[in-house]
Amino acid sequence: MKQVAQNYKSGDLAVLEVPEPSCRPGGILVRSLYSLISTGTELMKVGEARLSLIGKAKARPDQVRKVLSSAAQQGPAAAYRKAMGQLDRWTPLGYSLAGVVIAVGEGAEEFAVGDMVACAGNEFALHAEVNWVPVNLAVAVPDGVAPEHAAFATVGAIAMQGVRRGEMALGETACVIGLGLVGQLMVRLLVASGVRVLGVDPVPERCRLAEKAGARATAGPDEAAGIAGPHGADVIFLAAGGHSNDPLRLAVDLARDRGRLVDVGKTRLDLPWNECYEKELEVRFSRSYGPGRYDDRYELDGIDYPAGYVRWTERRNIDCFLDLIAAESLDLTPLVDGVHPVTDASSVYEALRTGELTGIGHLFSYPQAGPVPTATDATEPGTDAAAEAAAPPAPAGPPVRRSPHVRRPGGPVRLGVIGAGAYATSMLLPHLAADPTVDLGTVATTRSLTAASARERFGFDRAVTEAEEVLGDDTLDAVLIATRHHSHARLVCSALETGKAVFVEKPLALDEHQLEEIAATIARTGNDRLMVGFNRRFAPLMVDLRERFGDRGPLSLRYLVNAGPLGAGSWYQDTGREGSRFVGEGGHFLDVLALWTGAPPTRVHAVGHDQDVQATITYADGSLASLTYATGGTARAPKELLDVSGAGRNARLDNFSGTTLWTPRGKTARHSRLGQDKGQRAELAAFTAAVRDDAPMPIPLDSLLATTRATIAVATSLATREQVVL
Repeated sequence: MKQVAQNYKSGDLAVLEVPEPSCRPGGILVRSLYSLISTGTELMKVGEARLSLIGKAKARPDQVRKVLSSAAQQGPAAAYRKAMGQLDRWTPLGYSLAGVVIAVGEGAEEFAVGDMVACAGNEFALHAEVNWVPVNLAVAVPDGVAPEHAAFATVGAIAMQGVRRGEMALGETACVIGLGLVGQLMVRLLVASGVRVLGVDPVPERCRLAEKAGARATAGPDEAAGIAGPHGADVIFLAAGGHSNDPLRLAVDLARDRGRLVDVGKTRLDLPWNECYEKELEVRFSRSYGPGRYDDRYELDGIDYPAGYVRWTERRNIDCFLDLIAAESLDLTPLVDGVHPVTDASSVYEALRTGELTGIGHLFSYPQAGPVPTATDATEPGTDAAAEAAAPPAPAGPPVRRSPHVRRPGGPVRLGVIGAGAYATSMLLPHLAADPTVDLGTVATTRSLTAASARERFGFDRAVTEAEEVLGDDTLDAVLIATRHHSHARLVCSALETGKAVFVEKPLALDEHQLEEIAATIARTGNDRLMVGFNRRFAPLMVDLRERFGDRGPLSLRYLVNAGPLGAGSWYQDTGREGSRFVGEGGHFLDVLALWTGAPPTRVHAVGHDQDVQATITYADGSLASLTYATGGTARAPKELLDVSGAGRNARLDNFSGTTLWTPRGKTARHSRLGQDKGQRAELAAFTAAVRDDAPMPIPLDSLLATTRATIAVATSLATREQVVL
């Protein structure tokens, strides 16, 4: 299918051929009819992508701070690779469309195949021929509403949420500063509400358009001084954008004493203190489409807010906007300035950017491939998120090790990949793409554009959105799994069933039940070709220090991990689905301890609060380790410090940047000359070599299972406040 995308690093904008998304539970698959170009938000994004790296940094200081924090912990080279990886990829455009339902996922049965719907979301309602949309971001379009008008519904919800934040009463006066698309819709909504409306915009044509919609008076910024009359406007809506503070100053001048300012657009807000104080003005912000926005539980999990507590959610705002169109209270015909085939997207954006194409309401149209399927034709796939499919039923019969195909002696390892998120694309796939002994076959990701980006950037043969297409590919020797944590165990079982070798990022499992399922699958199939992404044991400094220390035990080990705080939007926060933060990451550190002791853990005792953990681990050889996992520090401090003592020797690993070894002969220190290296390249090379040569896996299976079991035991001990015997 075709999708509009932009490379944020180069600024290139293109219409790409990408795989169609799958229909997942909790949402619907929608074939687009029309999608709306947001001439404000999207052109701003397109403009930012054309900036130099310095210009991008100035435009997004929040992202610069993240890079600096990453550099402090991981080193400049790793931070640079990660940042460039995030920039050098295709990103989607669009967030408002109307289309037809072509498939219904489990949990979205309120919709039926053939329904016309309006859809929202900058990750879902994209400029693409087919989109998967969660149930709370889709609304059925009432009879009589044209699809090209329904495509305005998301931007209409933005305008409606702004109006609601104004809390206006009949007869009051509102002034809308900025008469672009959102401003024009606000004028129409305010007029329909019985409010006296004024408008300000530097473009005369936009002023005339607002007057035709019912605005009492409009003016340019330089002529607007007396437009609100002697008392001023009750509410000023800032629907302008840009870096000038002039719209705000004008708003302060036009507001009445104790009036309200509502910021709807993205404009500069340097409040003039004296003027705001003298008028005792109230400043409010309107957040996107309404309550529910940026809440994954609402948008992704479909958990609605009770109307008695939250009357107007983003979905109800969209529904209300469509009802106003159906009741002919809103006329959007004057706002449609052009309809363009989606194949012309590049030239349309360029014409809008240069001013060759004017107007505020431009739509993309999409070719319709055949008739809309009926409900009897449609399937309702019960699969989990594509690339996170459930394992198939276990086959009966004696254990058997199946091989997907006969390998060519000495030939490259043919690898399939499930999941291509930030970690995989910055820390794993670049090494694999550069390895001449690896042949990248098929990549599967949930999002169509992510799959297409990975195919183009790393040279995969195919890009798909279904994990089953990787698992079922008999030309593959091995599968790499780099999806979110909750899917790891299921995908590992499915991949082992096919006879392929499996590399899975940590964690291997989130609980004992998942771990037992994996062990049972290995026993049933005889396929023990499994490796977990415990990369730290392969780090050059770690390998060197361990070899020079020698096999001396029992040991005393102290591992301090300054994990730092999570970002507010991190998916790690979803502990109900993804497990605790420690279960997700703790296996890394326990694997390092296992490497040093060379013995299995026997007992675990942990204490802690929130996400901070202090664990004590006892090993079969008498070694004793303490692991501190702290989240309250700063990300600017080094992340990891390991101290080892035993048999008259001491060793220290300082954040994979340097090591120190003390022996009776003296002290030796070594440092990494090429920056921090946590072992990902060596880890992948060891795995692919084992697959190529049919050699044992780099980490023994017993060690993988024991480390995972100990990680889970830490969480159990925290919950029960008791020691766990392994």
